[in-house]
Amino acid sequence: MNPRAKHLLIPLSIAGLAAAVLATPAQAAAEPERTPLSAGRPGAYAVADFWLGANGAALKQARQYTWDSKDVAKLVRGQGDTTDGKPGQVAPIGGAKGTSVKVRNVNLPKTAGKVFFLDHKGVPRWCSGTSIQSRYRNLVATAGHCVYDVEGNEDVLRRWVFIPGYHDGKAPWGVYVGQTAFAHYNFAVHEDFDHDYAFVAVYDGIQLGGGKVVSKTDWDRHTGAKGVEKIVKKVTREQYEDWVGRTAQVGIIEDAVAPQTVGPEAKGAVYQPKEVTRDEYADAAGVGGPTAVKIGAQAFSETVSITKEAHDAYVAKQKGTYWPAGESFKGHAAPSADGKGWTLTRYYTKAWTIPGSEAEYYTVDYVYVIGLIKNVGRLGDVVGGQGFAWNQKPGQPVFAFGYPGDAHPDGDKPYTGLTMKYCHGKTNTGTYASNAFKVEDHLALKCSMTGGSDGGPWLLKYSNSKRLGYVNGVTSLFHDQDGNDRIDFVSSPYFNGDTAEVYADANQARNAKIVSDQGELLN
Repeated sequence: MNPRAKHLLIPLSIAGLAAAVLATPAQAAAEPERTPLSAGRPGAYAVADFWLGANGAALKQARQYTWDSKDVAKLVRGQGDTTDGKPGQVAPIGGAKGTSVKVRNVNLPKTAGKVFFLDHKGVPRWCSGTSIQSRYRNLVATAGHCVYDVEGNEDVLRRWVFIPGYHDGKAPWGVYVGQTAFAHYNFAVHEDFDHDYAFVAVYDGIQLGGGKVVSKTDWDRHTGAKGVEKIVKKVTREQYEDWVGRTAQVGIIEDAVAPQTVGPEAKGAVYQPKEVTRDEYADAAGVGGPTAVKIGAQAFSETVSITKEAHDAYVAKQKGTYWPAGESFKGHAAPSADGKGWTLTRYYTKAWTIPGSEAEYYTVDYVYVIGLIKNVGRLGDVVGGQGFAWNQKPGQPVFAFGYPGDAHPDGDKPYTGLTMKYCHGKTNTGTYASNAFKVEDHLALKCSMTGGSDGGPWLLKYSNSKRLGYVNGVTSLFHDQDGNDRIDFVSSPYFNGDTAEVYADANQARNAKIVSDQGELLN
């Protein structure tokens, strides 16, 4: 069900930021809601691998989260003051000193970045967010709808990660996988956009650092990313025959003009192992009955360890991909004898080929490679954390940062979503309501950023030199106040004592590593 249909209030006829006053709602007690985002460290590693794999292909395919981009509601004057206690704040922290990473605009905070996830249809999407100060330096502040599933039937959005300083497909300070989400009960359960904010505890960041060739023993022991690389080398016929005799591996002979023979007696024949199915192997090895006599060639097999992905592909389709990308296999995949992994048995017959006079010979070798994954540390230690403020007086100057990428309602698309943008100005002096999403008390800011910037921080007392301030809101909704089909205002929930209670709960979440300092996946 569309959340608008569930949340639609009585239509309001007043256009613009008019002075209509709504009935005062009863103040709800804060009820922080906690929701796991990943299944332990192995699950978190799988999430990071999804976004970082294939040179970040999923990151580049992601689109801004546009679950209601065409429906920009108008704002009307709300209650005006929703403070529920004394003003409070938590001071910001700086990140690591001496970083060599450059930011194009000195005004842009390196704490801010993109939030990536899969929507309820499995489509890669993004919102915006920021690192925020916390006890264990591991919290991200964003919009609630950028964490909780308001369109589908799941509790939270899947494969959630935060990338601070994201710029044009790059993750300069690593990828931080979501561990646990914290939100107000009224949003997590009732999708009340007066509480459209969330704090996410993330694992320590990781970066991919290329690959390293290791022995088969070390490869088997490695619990992180690993694979086998295919190395093809052009050689002479003599070198080829020597290599085949020593290794019994299947090489490549190009421009062979005669068919395979049944034995080495043919003049000019070159020994060339041929990969076959298990049944063909059984015949050739003499274990399949009298048909073995018809083939008349010796046979051999080899059993090697394979990745879980290769095994699963085989089980699902009875065919799949062996380690080298694109190489089909005819072997038999099965659980390993110790029950801790998977194996692939490949079958060969010993055969001979008569090459042409212009034939070219290639050896094919495989090397065992482990992925080098670097643990970059806690989010706050790497990029710092913005401060946090609540029960602040409206009408103060703020900077709103984010990654807009959606079009305006009229179809014009001025933003790409590849780089961070910002708006600057004073919020309106009172809070505002909307005829949708149960909004009764939002702060409003004149700003033309579009979808994709939702979840981005609103920072009070922002210092251009330090690039730090105090998170006092997050972009929640987009509005067209003058009716020209272009977004001209954005709004944020008012941060009060309820918000502080959710933050306090999230502040207790301890940080955790996904990989060790040596790059090994931790259990």
